[in-house]
Amino acid sequence: MFTKKIEYKNIYYPPGGILLWIIIFLELITFGIALIAMVSYGNDEPELFRESRLQLQPLFGVINTVFLITSGYFMAVSVHKLKANENNSSFKFLKLTMLFGALFLVLKSVEYYLKIDNGLTMGYNIFFTFYWSLTLFHVIHVLVGLVILSTFFFSFNKNAPKLEDYEASAAFWHMCDLIWLLLFPVIYLFF
Repeated sequence: MFTKKIEYKNIYYPPGGILLWIIIFLELITFGIALIAMVSYGNDEPELFRESRLQLQPLFGVINTVFLITSGYFMAVSVHKLKANENNSSFKFLKLTMLFGALFLVLKSVEYYLKIDNGLTMGYNIFFTFYWSLTLFHVIHVLVGLVILSTFFFSFNKNAPKLEDYEASAAFWHMCDLIWLLLFPVIYLFF
């Protein structure tokens, strides 16, 4: 009788190590607390929040959601291709991941420009204080994610990255996706 050896990953040492996952959970908790605070303030001043939300362009938020979901999908495919030792294909999907991440930042910059041009800055009211704080904090995460991914991008031609390191970068990238999926409905649709 033949027995198949099954390899189990150590759940106590996930890709990137436990420290990365602690950081990811802390970031999710931080954004979660801020969103709860925003909803609480919104319940205290529903008219102000409703009028402020109407000054946003939900289409920008929808398109950016599509950009990040698409980018996250390509990142998952890239990891899958690397696991299958299809390095060229993995690299191609990494480039698509980064492209859609960059498109997110370009559209967000256009949205920011329009807000500033209309005087809707951080000090305009409490809604826009939350809007700017949360979305800028998220943009910083996307920028950090792109920097992390670019290190793999520039080293891919020399040799394929270590799978564990690549999976860790993917985990951080997917955290950015998840945070946006929490921010988008609360900021653009809730009030």
